[in-house]
Amino acid sequence: MIDAVIFDWGGTLTRWHDVDFHAESLALAAAVVATPNPDDDRHLHAKRLHEAGNTIWGRSRDHQQSATIADLFTVAGLEHDPDLLTAYYEFWVPHTETDPEVRPLWEWLRAEGIKVGVLSNTVWPREWHVGFFERDGVAHLIDGDVYTSEIPWTKPSPRAFAAAMDAVGAPDPARCVYVGDRLYDDVWGARNAGMRAIHIPHSAIPADQVGHTEGEPDAVAVRLSDIPGLIDDWR
Repeated sequence: MIDAVIFDWGGTLTRWHDVDFHAESLALAAAVVATPNPDDDRHLHAKRLHEAGNTIWGRSRDHQQSATIADLFTVAGLEHDPDLLTAYYEFWVPHTETDPEVRPLWEWLRAEGIKVGVLSNTVWPREWHVGFFERDGVAHLIDGDVYTSEIPWTKPSPRAFAAAMDAVGAPDPARCVYVGDRLYDDVWGARNAGMRAIHIPHSAIPADQVGHTEGEPDAVAVRLSDIPGLIDDWR
């Protein structure tokens, strides 16, 4: 029996895009509160924020420690105004489109009595993610979603996966499946938590985000539309 299928977000529910991280840091630097200091320079701020991002994601990779956007500025030693994050948000919008195969897949899962969940390693606030799902007409199909900016842990910590199972109301990991694009965070993490894992193999994971272990998935889905067949085989 399978009670729930829980999904990663970026590179899984959205298609993988290469990202210009320098441009991302410049957009983020637009939220820095200006001071009379002559060293206030957006490019310098962007450099410090990029380095802070490496630190934040290194903590996630090595210690499964979560973070928020505010933590990026704290690590960079910069003060920011949350109301000035518009440029950063708009930078990411083109990368947030929900894969067209998500809706029919989630409708099928729910028709089969299988709950749908989301567990994403992210520094973004919940309202951003929910807003993207609402924009693309699939938010109503989610039974429970967890964003690591709201909890102390990130994948591959078993506690992050447990939080996602709690969110969908599926307490037995052996009856849950996790779908993701990363062999460390998603596949190794899910299997270490007692779940089955489906790998979506199309993402180019940055070298500094590759963990110490590459998990062996229970199955590989070339497309999200392959998942119903895999579920049927297991059942």
